[in-house]
Amino acid sequence: MINAAAYTPDMYATFWALIPPVVAIVLALITKEVYSSLFIGIVIGGVFYSNFRFEETVNHVFQDGFVGVLTDGGNMGIIIFLVILGTMVAMMNKAGGSAAFGRWASVHIKTRIGAQLATLVLGVLIFIDDYFNCLTVGSVMRPVTDKHQVSRAKLAYLIDATAAPVCIIAPVSSWAAAVTGFVKDEDGFGLFLKAIPYNYYALFTIIAMIILIVFKIDFGSMRIHEANAMKGDLFTTPDRPYENAESGKDKSDGKVIDLVFPIVVLIIACIIGMIYTGGFFSGASFIEAFSNSVASVGLMYGSFFAFAITVIFYMIRRSMKFSEAMGCLPEGFKAMVPAILILTMAWTLKAMTDSLGAKEYVKAVVGGMPDSFATFIPAIIFLIACFLAFATGTSWGTFGILIPIVVNVFQGTDHTMMVIAISACMAGAVCGDHCSPISDTTIMASAGAQCNHLNHVSTQLPYALTVAAISCLTYIVAGFAKNPFVPFAAGLAMMCLVFYIIKRLSVKKAVRVEDI
Repeated sequence: MINAAAYTPDMYATFWALIPPVVAIVLALITKEVYSSLFIGIVIGGVFYSNFRFEETVNHVFQDGFVGVLTDGGNMGIIIFLVILGTMVAMMNKAGGSAAFGRWASVHIKTRIGAQLATLVLGVLIFIDDYFNCLTVGSVMRPVTDKHQVSRAKLAYLIDATAAPVCIIAPVSSWAAAVTGFVKDEDGFGLFLKAIPYNYYALFTIIAMIILIVFKIDFGSMRIHEANAMKGDLFTTPDRPYENAESGKDKSDGKVIDLVFPIVVLIIACIIGMIYTGGFFSGASFIEAFSNSVASVGLMYGSFFAFAITVIFYMIRRSMKFSEAMGCLPEGFKAMVPAILILTMAWTLKAMTDSLGAKEYVKAVVGGMPDSFATFIPAIIFLIACFLAFATGTSWGTFGILIPIVVNVFQGTDHTMMVIAISACMAGAVCGDHCSPISDTTIMASAGAQCNHLNHVSTQLPYALTVAAISCLTYIVAGFAKNPFVPFAAGLAMMCLVFYIIKRLSVKKAVRVEDI
């Protein structure tokens, strides 16, 4: 067995370190089969690490890979959080809360546009954490969007596009805490606040969703999914991995409070859990506690106490017996099995790229940029962050690699450019994470919408890439203007023009099809 502490593979910190995730992503998009594609990428990473030795490859893949990620406290905290959240969703269904909300929504939400806008608004309101956002918004809005014949792929896009993009511009969120923690020898939280107006990908993604919904613009494969949904087929493809995830029949006498109370308690409990891990009850301020919080542990604690309180609440209301609540535990676990399996493989793939020195390779590439590129650095960093997050499936890992580099480059020389470059790093990381099929947030969005994972990835890519291209051009303008407003206005104008052209082209195409 290889002694990892003293061993350095021949391909360490080279371009080859990025090959395993790239192979996994390409195979997933070609074969439409995510499990085997991820596993092949993992095996390639193990082969590269062991220098093509069989025994060392097997040991690295399983011992350092699968076993390593599943024994990591943070990862296990996320898995426990997912199981508890799935259980709470099953309980809300069984108590009749979801059905009651559906009845309420049928009175107040009367159109497809209204159903999609309500999904968007709820996603913006739940800004604490992207995992929590994805699964909560999905479980609450899925019955509403189904009724109004919104495709599961479109629902998954709305969930995904209001998860990380909202969290990365919300000062009180696990993402703000993560970014703040990566900034050394500076006011991390102050830099995060100053970077919000420059976070063009997040801002433009939210605006783009509003435009797409209100003006009924669909393009790429999403257009096919939406057309089929209008005919009654919400999935388009025969694969329905979450089709049996619902837990029995809803009670007809449930109330909206049976849905609202657990969600409100979950939000409050998760906030308390996160600030607890950051030392709030040991004397730290609220902001310091959020900055120092451990999101996975805080969400685990918060979800557990929310689950316990919800069980008591349902028993007091006589909505559910204790035995029925406990019966929802295996249902919740079963509903989360596809997401947990993909997450485990994605984490293992990341472990392979880390062991091959992907971070060190990217650091060397960025650090070697000539000074003449200074004005274009925000756009360049945005693209690098996009690629790195796409290839590794992690925004936070990208923050950890690039933000310290940005701080070192601009510290004490150009504070404004440091803020712009940090915002470009955050925006690019969110963009790459948004597009990547091995991203945990993308996986959670598929689980929340109960949508085939690769359907979600392929349908949202054209939307995300359109906003990414506009954001990249906006960062070029920001490098010259060095203020947030002129680039924002230029980017917004570009986006309106692009969507206007897409709308016109789609109308002409529809006319031609009808003529045939």
